[in-house]
Amino acid sequence: MALLDAAREVRERAYAPYSNFKVGAAVRGASGRIYAGCNVENVAYPEGTCAEAGAIAAMVAAGETEIVEVAVIADSQGPVPPCGGCRQKLAEFGRPETPVLLATTRGHELATTIGELLPGRFGISHMSGTE
Repeated sequence: MALLDAAREVRERAYAPYSNFKVGAAVRGASGRIYAGCNVENVAYPEGTCAEAGAIAAMVAAGETEIVEVAVIADSQGPVPPCGGCRQKLAEFGRPETPVLLATTRGHELATTIGELLPGRFGISHMSGTE
């Protein structure tokens, strides 16, 4: 199954009763295996989770810690980028050159990378003082 197809399929299972804005995401681990996630809303809005976070959690739960490719899809006019928190999460497990495909259910696509989505990312070198 293609990465975007996995994101498209899981998007249909998103739990979005408040916004009705369903998002699907899929990440490919270094093994080649695909992990998918969808957004899950909560009536207390800050307690919901993003599709990208769900896909990353599934990957980590399966024992992988490296993302080599990402796809995100939503029903919107243009491709929807990950929120700031998810950009940092993607950067935790991917490299700056890791490809990210942002897509809409209408067929619009935007190819980018983790590094382009999050320039100047916060990394482990900031914590150790060795930049």
